[in-house]
Amino acid sequence: MSKYVYLFNEGKADMKSLLGGKGANLAEMTNIGLPVPPGMTITTDTCREYYKADRKLPEGMKEQVRNNLTQIEAATGKKFGDAANPLLVSVRSGAVFSMPGMMDTILNLGLNEATAKGLAENTNNLRFAYDAYRRFIQMFSDVVLEIPKHSFEHLLADQKEAQGVTFDQDLTAESLRVVIDNYKALVLKESGHPFPEDPMEQLFMAVEAVFRSWNNDRAIIYRNLNKIDHDLGTAVNIQSMVFGNMGNDCGTGVAFTRNPSTGEKKLYGEYLTNAQGEDVVAGIRTPQPIAKLQAEMPEIFDQFVKTAEKLENHYRNMQDIEFTVEKGKLYMLQTRNGKRTAQAAIKVAHDMVQEGLISKTEALLMVEPGQLDQLLHRQIDSSAKLNVLATGLPASPGAASGSVVFDADDAERLGKAGQKVMLVRMETTPDDIHGIIVAQGILTSRGGMTSHAAVVARGMGKPCVCGCEALKVDYNNKQFTVGNVVIKEGDHISIDGATGRVILGDVPMKDPELSAEYLAVLDWADEFKRLDVRANADTPEDALKAREFGATGIGLTRTEHMFMAQDRLPFVQQMILAETLEERQQALSHLLPMQESDFYGILKAMEGYPVCIRLLDPPLHEFLPSQEELLVETTVLKTRGDNAELLAQKEELLKQVRKLHEFNPMLGHRGCRLGITYPEVYEMQMRAIFNAAARLTKEGFKVLPEVEIPLTISKAEMSFFKVRIDRIAKEVMSEFGVNFHYTSGTMIELPRAALLADELAEDAEFFSFGTNDLTQTCLGFSRDDAEGKFLPHYLESKILKENPFVVLDRQGVGKLMEIAVAGGRKTRPNIVTGICGEHGGEPSSVEFCHQIGLDFVSCSPYRVPIARLAAAQAAVSNGENLGTR
Repeated sequence: MSKYVYLFNEGKADMKSLLGGKGANLAEMTNIGLPVPPGMTITTDTCREYYKADRKLPEGMKEQVRNNLTQIEAATGKKFGDAANPLLVSVRSGAVFSMPGMMDTILNLGLNEATAKGLAENTNNLRFAYDAYRRFIQMFSDVVLEIPKHSFEHLLADQKEAQGVTFDQDLTAESLRVVIDNYKALVLKESGHPFPEDPMEQLFMAVEAVFRSWNNDRAIIYRNLNKIDHDLGTAVNIQSMVFGNMGNDCGTGVAFTRNPSTGEKKLYGEYLTNAQGEDVVAGIRTPQPIAKLQAEMPEIFDQFVKTAEKLENHYRNMQDIEFTVEKGKLYMLQTRNGKRTAQAAIKVAHDMVQEGLISKTEALLMVEPGQLDQLLHRQIDSSAKLNVLATGLPASPGAASGSVVFDADDAERLGKAGQKVMLVRMETTPDDIHGIIVAQGILTSRGGMTSHAAVVARGMGKPCVCGCEALKVDYNNKQFTVGNVVIKEGDHISIDGATGRVILGDVPMKDPELSAEYLAVLDWADEFKRLDVRANADTPEDALKAREFGATGIGLTRTEHMFMAQDRLPFVQQMILAETLEERQQALSHLLPMQESDFYGILKAMEGYPVCIRLLDPPLHEFLPSQEELLVETTVLKTRGDNAELLAQKEELLKQVRKLHEFNPMLGHRGCRLGITYPEVYEMQMRAIFNAAARLTKEGFKVLPEVEIPLTISKAEMSFFKVRIDRIAKEVMSEFGVNFHYTSGTMIELPRAALLADELAEDAEFFSFGTNDLTQTCLGFSRDDAEGKFLPHYLESKILKENPFVVLDRQGVGKLMEIAVAGGRKTRPNIVTGICGEHGGEPSSVEFCHQIGLDFVSCSPYRVPIARLAAAQAAVSNGENLGTR
């Protein structure tokens, strides 16, 4: 028979996956000699079997619980269900990963009329016994019988009013007896059955209720938010009760060994005298700071301080501790690694290294990479009162306030005039880039975490909230509504990109402050990581910001973003609409010096580091007005009949737009296909790159340009461009009388390219995986359609565990990457491989890139610190210790 139940003294800390975090820590505390009330843990395996068996407890489990109860009875000198000397227990959840407040707890289990009387006689305290009994009925009825808690609160409030008191602890034994009788009557009325009197029946009903709570709504939401596996299940801890509500020499509290907000090495917590555990967090009474315990119970305080220090030293991490004092004796009920802010996480990790408590590698594993986002962006002052209108997807962290505008042109005009604007759109397109650049933040009613708005905003370090479906955007009237609230253009709103909140009016902000501890921990990360971390950057300003955040190169410069500026768009459109090579060359002659200036600035800003420049990638229609807009304009002009010349121009433009129309442009005439159809376009970009490199070399700068061909599927394509790249580089070096190092390679974003990587590597000196498109083409998902329509259902139904556009799909996309790396290195052993999709800044994806041996990851500048830490954690977790590099 399987072992479903472990006494605390049978477990240890490394049995967390079986006993849950709480059970493993209770076992560990027991075994290191701390005062832990005896108990047992029902395993997470049992929970999983419970669900597999259609919510039935596995055979043999109840017998194991009964057998272990006899040993707990022997240890406590009490007997479960005994009227003379009753043993009472708590029944608590205990997931593998801490999920505070998400699942259910029941205290004082084992009470009935007989045991309540015995408890009163043994303690000589009828009031205490009745208080414990009424608490138990309320908690059990709420958690197990699913009778709403507020129904009991009303009855309790009525009795306090009848007695003329404010606080629960002021109720007399007589009043509590009335409350108990009213509670029991409510249970009979709501459930149709009397409140269960048999303690053993109570126990197993409670165990099942805790198992059920694993799948309550708040637990599921919490696991989704924190990326916790839904299949882990929860353990159940059954522990003998100790009582903090037996008088003024009793109490209960929660404390951290260090401040969880700042990381300061000082006990931080609260306690209440004459109270049980839930009173501290229920808000019924105001708890006292833990420091005041020194005055009230000095011996207990000294003992607690020593115990807290022992636990921190033992676990080598900041601890979150629950304790109870019963009649002047301290009991430890729980310890776990304390949840903390990013600021505190960094300081605690740094300080513990300085104290000699942990090593640098242990410190690196103590900080969640994703937390670093909190430190790099402006944040809303936590003390501010907020009027939250709606909540969308937290697409790009940081906070901003501004006046609402609905059009990118208006945003640009007002922004350049010095006004702080908030660009609100149903969704953004590349046409909106000029408005995005000047906006304080971006808010969309559609789109996901990897939509255009989200990706561009993250790249710029701007806050963004996407997919806020409660927003009804009305472009015609220049307003949006949320329910009955109407926000007009010019009204002020704020957004919090870390939480997705949309807030009415301006809110106070605070600037990020990067501490010395933060800089030190990131330096440690650089010592141990093997992966280089580059940044995706399209401007010199982005490149400088990337270097500031520790990037050692540019992994992706998207040249199409440079074409959207208002002074360039006319020449880009002229290039697209040209009907002869001569007309196209004329347009390109204007763009060449502009592009050269772009590349000069970026290469100079990233001096000494590689800069990967991707040649023009998107479909040409993205640079032209929409077909719908032109139809409206031509219709209006025809109706008015007063401007034949303008009408002719618009009709010609509409004709060209229709000519360029594609049913699926993302799989159509884009990327290297454009360069093959119009080689002069790519040749202009190549010449601009090499002109910039030559000028900088002549000025004494070391530059390392990498020319990247997008969307290749064959060696023939790569060869077509390789010849031109080498020819133009040679021409430019001869013209300027200099030599510089350059490489050429391809972005792998199609499955065929990954499968034929060995052939591509004959001409490609580097591969960079464009995992945004590789995910789309591998899964057959259109990103924007998937995130807006069916992907949420896939995640909810657990068909997919993660959004593959956020966390790299290791099974499918990852396998293609592995094939490509192996194929490339077979042909060219020194080929450089990296990733430049949004996954390059996501910790799990960075870990996978480390595992398959890539050379670098690249992400938006503001995610560079996250990638640096994640890369170090991947190396450390793999047992690598590469020393200082």
